[in-house]
Amino acid sequence: MMSSAAPAAVYPLLSLNIGKVQTAIYKGKEAKSGITKGPVEQAVRLTKLGFEGDEQADLEHHGGPDKAICVYSYEHYPHWEEVLGRSLDYGAFGENFTVGRINERDVRVGDLFRIGSAVVQVSQPRQPCWKLAMKWGLDELPLLVTNSGATGFYFRVAETGEVRAGDELSLLQPHPDGVTVAEANRVMHQDRDDVGGIRRLLAVDALSASWVNTLTKRLGRLNG
Repeated sequence: MMSSAAPAAVYPLLSLNIGKVQTAIYKGKEAKSGITKGPVEQAVRLTKLGFEGDEQADLEHHGGPDKAICVYSYEHYPHWEEVLGRSLDYGAFGENFTVGRINERDVRVGDLFRIGSAVVQVSQPRQPCWKLAMKWGLDELPLLVTNSGATGFYFRVAETGEVRAGDELSLLQPHPDGVTVAEANRVMHQDRDDVGGIRRLLAVDALSASWVNTLTKRLGRLNG
């Protein structure tokens, strides 16, 4: 799913996706979610909390300054089309940005990019939740996504501006610590007792507050 080719410095924004909170039935209960997002062609204002007109239902676990923009690579779509047995449209994973020629091995936590007239920064990998299972009717999908490493990631907004489909993500400044999203996923989900890896990740000043909190607690348990 993930290429090993050296990344370019500029990556295409294939689709800009936004959506409103909708109500559905999941496992016999009413559930609200903003995971259903679709492409928009016009320029959209990007604020510190995300795109104008875009919504999240669970503001404790979704959205906010550290998770203003959800990003997913179109490189992963063919694999999930096989898993789900259907073709997938842009925004299939509830992402705001469907991007090309880039994946979790290519970007580092803290990398700064320009997109349109805005500047954004990688803050953490995405952690898929049950709403992805609800969307596609496959209970194990969040775990499959997590275990695959093809999770996507989040941007915080360093400078507000306007963005539209067809803009390009241009790398302004790679983070000097060099911890990729793929490495962050490994530490969080696979090698959970890797004390050195946890410390390297916690040393990244751009890491999101929620990941700092989780990993600090884990490190305390491991050291105790």
